Amino acid sequence: MSVPVKPRRRWRWLILAALLLFVLANVVAFNHAWRFTHFSTEAGQHTANPEQLSLADKLWVLATGIHNPKPRNAQSPAFFFQTVTIPSPNGSLESWYSPVADARGTVALFHGYTSDKSHLLHEAAYFRQLGYSVLLTDFAGAGGSEGNRITVGYREADDVAAVVQWLRERQPEARVVLYGVSMGAVAILRAESELGVQADANIVECPYGSMLQTAENRFHSMGVPPFPMANLLVFWGGVQNGFWAYDLSAEAYARRVKTPTLLMWGEADPRVTRQETDAIYAALAGPKQRRDFPGSGHEPYWRRHKVGWQSAIWDFLTRRNLTSSAM
Repeated sequence: MSVPVKPRRRWRWLILAALLLFVLANVVAFNHAWRFTHFSTEAGQHTANPEQLSLADKLWVLATGIHNPKPRNAQSPAFFFQTVTIPSPNGSLESWYSPVADARGTVALFHGYTSDKSHLLHEAAYFRQLGYSVLLTDFAGAGGSEGNRITVGYREADDVAAVVQWLRERQPEARVVLYGVSMGAVAILRAESELGVQADANIVECPYGSMLQTAENRFHSMGVPPFPMANLLVFWGGVQNGFWAYDLSAEAYARRVKTPTLLMWGEADPRVTRQETDAIYAALAGPKQRRDFPGSGHEPYWRRHKVGWQSAIWDFLTRRNLTSSAM
C-alpha cells in the first residue's frame, strides 16, 4: 500500500524543520566561537560572567554571543621595569621585565582569558619580594601584543615557548619558574608537553580540564543544557583557528609534564570543577604539590587567602631548592 499524502507531507515538514534547526544551531555556534576567540576593537566592557547575568541578559548572549573587546593594560608596575618585545609565531609580544639584584631566578607570568599582564602585578611584586626577577607577558591578541585572536591555551603555548627561549638566550644558567592562571596555566602545560619547553618549576592556578569541559561548564553557569551547543562551539572554534579543539586537554598534557608543579584551585570555582582539578593533579608525571582554597572562585587566591597563597608558593619553592641565590 502507498503512504497517504498527509503523513508524507508531515514527515517532509519534520525533516525540513530538523534541518533548519541544525543549520540555525551551527550558525549560532559559529558566531559564538568567533566572538569567543577573536577580540573586537569596539570599546566597552566585556560581557559579565554567566553567573552575574540576568535572565534577559543570558538570553541575549545566547542569541548574539559575548561582547569581547581586546583587553588593555590598565596600569603599569610600581616597581622598576623595562618594556621588551619578544617575537612569537603569533606575532610580537609585549612584556615587562623587572630584574632584581642577586636573583634566585626569573618567574615568567602568564595571564588568563580576557585578561592581560597588568592583572598579575600583585603576584609579580610578591615574587620580587622573594628575590626573583619577573617577566610579565601579554599573550598574542591581548594588551600590548599584536593580533586579536585568542585560542584559550592552544596557540598561547607558542607564546610561552617564545618567552622561555628569550630568557634562556639571555640567562642560560638562570632558573626559570613558570606561573600561569587559567588559560595561562593550560598554555604552560601544553608548551612543556608538546613543544619541548623545559622549566625548573611550574605554579599553575585553576587550569581547566579540556576545552569541551570548560565550554560545558559555561553553559551550566547559564542554566542551559550544554549539549549540543557546547560541542558545536568547540568544533567551530577549532575550525576557525586551525586546530582540533577536542584535543585541547590539560589532563592529557599533564601526563607528559615532569616539571615539578604546584597546582592551586578555588573550591567555589564555578568554571573549573573539583573533578577536572583532581584529574589534572593525578595525571601530572613529575613531583607535585596541591593547595585548595575554601570559598575562592575563579579569581586570584591572594584576595581571600593572602597568607595561605604566599605560604603555598614559598613552601613549594623551598622544597624544590629554588629559594637559594642562583650561582
